[in-house]
Amino acid sequence: MRIGQGYDVHRLVEGRDLVLGGVKIPYEKGLLGHSDADVLVHAVMDALLGAAGERDIGYHFPDTDERYKGASSMKLLGEVVKILTAKGLKLVNIDATVIAQKPKLSSYIEEMRQNIAEAVGLDKEYVNVKATTEEGLGFTGSGEGMSASAVCLVE
Repeated sequence: MRIGQGYDVHRLVEGRDLVLGGVKIPYEKGLLGHSDADVLVHAVMDALLGAAGERDIGYHFPDTDERYKGASSMKLLGEVVKILTAKGLKLVNIDATVIAQKPKLSSYIEEMRQNIAEAVGLDKEYVNVKATTEEGLGFTGSGEGMSASAVCLVE
């Protein structure tokens, strides 16, 4: 068994869609990034790559490569699963947390779980997504950005 851990951060800006866990969430700002900047899926991808001993998403999907400009992070997650499969690794579970002051995410959590579960080939019961605030502290608390962390187990 191997454990992976992932973490990602993106700045909130006007003029971008807010996409988390493959769900487009109505909000006045979105996350800035080369791809769709889905901070939750990026953290999950890094956790999976970490468990496989395969560096990070910046190595596999560099922001200097135009092929990934505006890319769906859910599709990139599918590519990460192929890396694990090629190494003979089987994903057991994922546990992830989004840290954001706003918007409230509770009504989108189940859809995020389902999207991630489908992308990685797990039943939804083995994918957990949580959301929390930082009580107004730091860059996430002030609304400047969002972060996410994830852990996974592979065998």
